[in-house]
Amino acid sequence: MDIEAPPISRDTPKPQGARRGLVIVHTGNGKGKSTAAFGLALRAHGRGKVVKVYQFMKVPSARFGEHRLFEQLGIPIEGLGDGFSWKSRDLAHSAQLALAGWEKARASILSGEYFMVVLDEIMYPLRYGWIELDAVLDVLRQRPPAVHVVLTGRNAPAELVERADTVTEMTLVKHHFQQGVPAQRGIED
Repeated sequence: MDIEAPPISRDTPKPQGARRGLVIVHTGNGKGKSTAAFGLALRAHGRGKVVKVYQFMKVPSARFGEHRLFEQLGIPIEGLGDGFSWKSRDLAHSAQLALAGWEKARASILSGEYFMVVLDEIMYPLRYGWIELDAVLDVLRQRPPAVHVVLTGRNAPAELVERADTVTEMTLVKHHFQQGVPAQRGIED
């Protein structure tokens, strides 16, 4: 992506614009995209805001650490997929799930009921063409003014990056998988 943004420092003038819902993208090959989105969801929930989290690659019955905590806190989190697409035995079914999931997410965003809607791992179905990028961009334009939308996943499309208010690219420097260390509970799940 290589977008060079001006640094934000103490000397940066305080913004004078009106507060409004933001489009926030966490992308890149490094770890932390979903974790950053979940952190925003927790922060908003802690302020009494209504949040909804959709996970496009996780199965509805998933019980990873984030599901257990969000359940305890009363933050709705919904798996919309059938696992990671590279393991799918039926990509047509995976595509149908993604599209049906997008319809749920779309309705939540446009309803105005939520302060924040997280679309975790949505870049996969966008990249595979299971969800039309133009449909997502249209919903982002049409959403109620106070609704924040957080989108995560590798390889965010240029049009989405352009549309977003804040884009953070996680950069892989080193990963324990490269050293032969497998996924660990509490870190990857």
